[in-house]
Amino acid sequence: MNSICSTCGTQFADTPQPPVHCPVCEDERQYVGLAGQTWTTLNELRDKYKTKLEQEEDRLLSFSIDPHFAIGQHAFLVQTAEGNLLWDCLSLMDQETVNVIHAKGGLDAIAISHPHYYASMVEWSQEFGNVPVYLHADDAQWVMRPDACIQFWHGDAKEIWSGLTLIRSGGHFAGGTVLHWNAGAERKGALLTGDIIQVVPDRCHVSFMYSFPNYIPLDASAVERIVASVEPFEWDRLYGAFPGLTIQNNGKQVLYRSAERYISAIRGTFT
Repeated sequence: MNSICSTCGTQFADTPQPPVHCPVCEDERQYVGLAGQTWTTLNELRDKYKTKLEQEEDRLLSFSIDPHFAIGQHAFLVQTAEGNLLWDCLSLMDQETVNVIHAKGGLDAIAISHPHYYASMVEWSQEFGNVPVYLHADDAQWVMRPDACIQFWHGDAKEIWSGLTLIRSGGHFAGGTVLHWNAGAERKGALLTGDIIQVVPDRCHVSFMYSFPNYIPLDASAVERIVASVEPFEWDRLYGAFPGLTIQNNGKQVLYRSAERYISAIRGTFT
């Protein structure tokens, strides 16, 4: 049985009984729910939930779990001339979504921003022919279901295909990764960030945290590193971790302005 943590959505390796602990939730960046550690399975999710699909722009499809489950992130299908990439992941993989992705050419690779979104990544890989799952090596300890499909990458950037690049920004996790898609936003460039760069509800700013649920901020140097990691790339649109939270235009300027605001706030100079 591959148990799934009900709080963070991480799927674990096959065991006769659910694990006693979820290390992902017991880490200070996450939490164990008020009811204690609880578990579900992929089949149980299929009985209770469905996937909501949204066409974000040409060749970019997002999908999320409805109603809200675990952290509530959305994942993306990024279509390129060289292959289709699943960016970030969901705990639920239902047949409707599988059929839609197969109709668009299937998956050629998966890449994930950070451990909170590892979800059911091995299930997704297996469904589409054991495609590689690219995770940054700095976060290897957080893999709860090891598998041969997982490929750890090192360094600060990895080009998957032409115009599609993984960037290690750090911050939330040591291997925290964002995706640069050169053809996104009508070829102005798009950045898909999970919550490494978190789009906030006003959709005019972004923010940064070591732990979002526990309100632990990052220090100034970590935020400066995040900004520096994406500065060399051309991009205009920024897709955040959750449905509807997208900076449609001038994303780079929003990032600069938001980082300046954040750093002044934690240094006590914000007015």
